[in-house]
Amino acid sequence: MVHEHVDTVDALMAHYVAGSLPEPARVLVESHLEMKPDHRLLVQDLELLAGQALEQTPETEIDDRNARLSQIFSSSPPAERILPVAAEQRKSVFPSALRSLVGFDADTVPWKTKLPGFKEYSIDIDGCEVSLMWIKAGRALPAHTHKGMELTLILDGAFNDNRGRFGPGDISVADETIDHRPVAEKDRPCIAFSVLDAPVKLTGSFRQLIGDLIG
Repeated sequence: MVHEHVDTVDALMAHYVAGSLPEPARVLVESHLEMKPDHRLLVQDLELLAGQALEQTPETEIDDRNARLSQIFSSSPPAERILPVAAEQRKSVFPSALRSLVGFDADTVPWKTKLPGFKEYSIDIDGCEVSLMWIKAGRALPAHTHKGMELTLILDGAFNDNRGRFGPGDISVADETIDHRPVAEKDRPCIAFSVLDAPVKLTGSFRQLIGDLIG
């Protein structure tokens, strides 16, 4: 997903500030910040540190200056960052950045049933598998680990695994060191947005796997 390993939300935010995330991951972070605008304080601090580091970088002569300037002026403008919207003002389940990426909201997703109590919509964008997931209340997903990185943003509802609870606006960062079995809370379905750069790998006992597959 990025050249350097991302294993925490703080590291993810640092890559966001550096502009090194692929588009789906950038949208995931934008959506997180829209749902939890207080977390923009961390982003602002990182941007300030990056600016200070840039100011302290020694000047160097630019090779082929005219060609570099031409390339800069002909490049596309940076993606506009979505301003945070107060929770009481948001009427849709999907944040603005996510709606712009996929083109619809939760009530118009062309869901496909993958397992009993589990629906998904997935597309490939910028080398990543982008998935929207609907998990029935109380439903457990099969235990699995990851062959790469998986970023998951909870949009509505919540799930629990061996790391704790993930509710609306929370980001789960998982890789090959994480083996988990997410379980949606019993009061309502869990709707999530995930970005993967490699497939998952099923784990757990055969008996548990069969039980999770049939729901």
